[in-house]
Amino acid sequence: MFLNAELIEDIQKAIVNLNGASNRLTVIDSVSGGSINSAYKLRFGDSCYFLKVNNSSTFPNMFLAEMEGLRRILQSNTIAVPKVIACGQSNQEQYLLLEWIEKSASSTEFEYEFGRKLAALHRLSNSKFGLDHSNYIASLSQSNVLNESWTDFFVSERLAPQLKLAVDNDLINCGMTKDLERLFTRLDNLYPTEKPSLVHGDLWIGNCITGVAKPYLIDPAIAFAHREVDIAMTMLFGGFSTSFYQTYIESFPLQKGWQQRVDLWNLYPLMVHLNLFGAGYLPQIQSNLKKFI
Repeated sequence: MFLNAELIEDIQKAIVNLNGASNRLTVIDSVSGGSINSAYKLRFGDSCYFLKVNNSSTFPNMFLAEMEGLRRILQSNTIAVPKVIACGQSNQEQYLLLEWIEKSASSTEFEYEFGRKLAALHRLSNSKFGLDHSNYIASLSQSNVLNESWTDFFVSERLAPQLKLAVDNDLINCGMTKDLERLFTRLDNLYPTEKPSLVHGDLWIGNCITGVAKPYLIDPAIAFAHREVDIAMTMLFGGFSTSFYQTYIESFPLQKGWQQRVDLWNLYPLMVHLNLFGAGYLPQIQSNLKKFI
């Protein structure tokens, strides 16, 4: 994506306001930022920054929601997130400017630390499941209407909207629709009760950066939810070591049978992937469903 002059000027002003220096942006390099946003590494004097840009009408308030997720994780004083430098809009482009996190090789000690810090994040609770605002998971809007019951929240705010989207886009047949609806009626009996936990919400390995000094979380899709959804997501695409799980469980023990519930909670990210990337995810969704209906 071409960066317009007004956006570059806005970014320039934000950095100047941050550090008071009179330098200019000297390098703007396009970098990998996933399949949704255009992403850039900016150099300003001796400092580097990460810039994400997208269309403001296509994904309204996407970066405002991401900024709020980062802010709430930061306020938890548990696990690091990149510092937000600026968030705004220039013409039809919305942008989010973050500090640049230099990646480092992972190690057993980092995995231990990440397990401890995620457990600490999950200890932050709330009276209800949900959140006081909607946000995004990838490029899909994610409603977070508050619910007293985890079952009600998981059905009405997670699975049912993805099911409707899949039906509307002819991605799912009547048989699987009936299977999911049958699951909705049985869900109450499939998991142990827990208090709501503040979860990252999209915790695959790509959203955890091993920084030079500590682990960082990025791209949050936060809500107060059953904490097993974060643990399940770490297992969907792999990449987390046994050290991470060992330390997490030592810090905040999971309830009996959590391993068997991984496929239950991963129905949500699988449905998200179905709606984003197509029917290739149907066999795994069907396989997971059969274990619980």
